[in-house]
Amino acid sequence: MNLSIKIFIALVLAVIVGLIAGEPALPFINWWIAPIGTIFINLIKMMIVPVVLCSLVVGMTSLGDTTKLGRIGIKTILLYLVTTAIAIIIGFSVAGLAHPGLGLQMTSDAVVKVKEAPSIMQVFVAMVPANPVASMAKADILPVIVFALFIGVGILKVGGERADILIKFFDACAEVSYKIIGIVMSFAPIGVFALLLPVVAKNGPSVLLPLISVIACVAVGCLIHAVAVYSTLAKVWGGHTPAQFFRGMSEAMLIAFTTCSSAAALPVNMKNSQEKLGVSRDVSSFVLPLGATINMDGTALYMGVCSLFIANVFGIDLTYGQMAMIVLTGTLASIGTAGVPGAGLIMLAMVLQSVNLPMEGLALVAGIDRVLDMFRTCLNITGDGAVAIVMDQEEKRYAKKQAA
Repeated sequence: MNLSIKIFIALVLAVIVGLIAGEPALPFINWWIAPIGTIFINLIKMMIVPVVLCSLVVGMTSLGDTTKLGRIGIKTILLYLVTTAIAIIIGFSVAGLAHPGLGLQMTSDAVVKVKEAPSIMQVFVAMVPANPVASMAKADILPVIVFALFIGVGILKVGGERADILIKFFDACAEVSYKIIGIVMSFAPIGVFALLLPVVAKNGPSVLLPLISVIACVAVGCLIHAVAVYSTLAKVWGGHTPAQFFRGMSEAMLIAFTTCSSAAALPVNMKNSQEKLGVSRDVSSFVLPLGATINMDGTALYMGVCSLFIANVFGIDLTYGQMAMIVLTGTLASIGTAGVPGAGLIMLAMVLQSVNLPMEGLALVAGIDRVLDMFRTCLNITGDGAVAIVMDQEEKRYAKKQAA
């Protein structure tokens, strides 16, 4: 049986068992089953830094020159920003049709503490590691990416035999990392079941029903964005049918859905993009780690839905100007909050503040944030894969033009 099908069966079983068991079984689940999920997450996280570091160095050295890196980098960031803006607009459209929260009187005394978003200069400063080993220990991906790029540039500048030794070393490390990921992924169905069961048992239908309209809008919006935008990009640039694209992305999507972590899905996404979608290693080694940190299409879509939901609950009519401000703020904030824990709520807080919506609205969605996070993280990494296909084909076309 295909691994993706096994993972999906485990996901469905976790939902069924979680709903039947409910909250009374939560102590048993948290004590005996949840730790298995934690072990699985730790196994994946164990490989994030080795994969990012080794793959980026190999990718950088295989690019052959720094001008190619700059060309790919600028195109990648621009495409990520464009798809993020489209995601917010789709979120608005779905919420505008469904009107989540309209006529709903919800009160919440809960106070949600949201960390202040860093300034753009703080983000730039944090990108350059004072201690690369410390950044690797904390799994801060952006500083690791910068460090790996510098190693790659250094190897290219050295050249000759000494450079070849290092290239072979990092290439071997990358291959070993992929093999380990393959071993870890064979336990994915068990890990997914153990991760999802506590979430379903804890939240259950009673907690989710009052906010089911928000969950449905985010889920439908993510589905529309994945099919209309991502599979179209994969078809037009890569020649992949939607079925081929989603089949190639399925394992990474399911891991992202259950773990709510783009970083956790990154090693699987890199392996599958190369093996199942035909993306070259040099492109995937750069585009996917970058996307795991700054590409937040799912979070952007969630902001569009949640801002309209909060406006409806508090009886506020959003103007087109306010909606345009949300699109702009959300798109720029997707990079500004890169790699920050709780980035979804930080971005939502920034958006609410930019259009003067009540900050108390955060408390309404905070309770179901874990459920919403599953959909938005899944969409985030799907976007990474689609953009990797586009960039790979763009580079192949550029190479053909240069050869001609």
